[in-house]
Amino acid sequence: MLLYIVRHGEPDYATDTLLERGRLQAEAVGKRMLDAKIDRIFSSPMGRAKETAMPACRLLGLELFVEEWAHEIGDEKTTTYPDGIPKSISALSAADFRKDGNIYLSYEDSYKCVGIDETNMRSAVEYIEREGNGFLERLGYKEENGVYRILYPNEEKVALFCHTAFERAWLSSLLHIPLHTVWASFQITHTAVTVIEFKNDDSGYTAPRCLCLSDMSHLYKYGPDMIYENRIIL
Repeated sequence: MLLYIVRHGEPDYATDTLLERGRLQAEAVGKRMLDAKIDRIFSSPMGRAKETAMPACRLLGLELFVEEWAHEIGDEKTTTYPDGIPKSISALSAADFRKDGNIYLSYEDSYKCVGIDETNMRSAVEYIEREGNGFLERLGYKEENGVYRILYPNEEKVALFCHTAFERAWLSSLLHIPLHTVWASFQITHTAVTVIEFKNDDSGYTAPRCLCLSDMSHLYKYGPDMIYENRIIL
């Protein structure tokens, strides 16, 4: 199975809808999903994610299935580091998660990282891990002590439209990368596509492998521009 994790297009967060540029990005990634011959499409319950998924559903003639657990992480990621002002940990500098020896923290100890240590990110990640494993089990892969038993060899391509903080938290769990390392080192742009492979090994067990991260080639081929996170032209 190939799991396509897709961030929503450029949004108006106040109304939880897409801006015009976001709608153009959604059309572009919809064509990417058509080219990939996606078999099933899932989405976060939030408006910006569902709106981003709709062009793919239209082009492929597929129903959209909503996954409540794929909701964006909310107040659980709030920190007051370093100035006492409540903010998302995503607003911190990448250096904050690496300095003063934090870079050497283990997977389990990553919640002790400055900035993350005063949040409820542990509970958020544990929820995403638990519900995500249930989602994967419904698709044929049951988590067992770090690997996934193949309940049936799923050959589908499945897309989940979601959010950047949610995606980084899930990738931390799926790939067993310390949370603070993910926050310091990986960014996900609008309608970026991350592909995770669950290879159907003869052993009867598999493990998720990242084939690409935050790919935006559809924006080069079909989209309005190649501006990453509204900052950098790639």
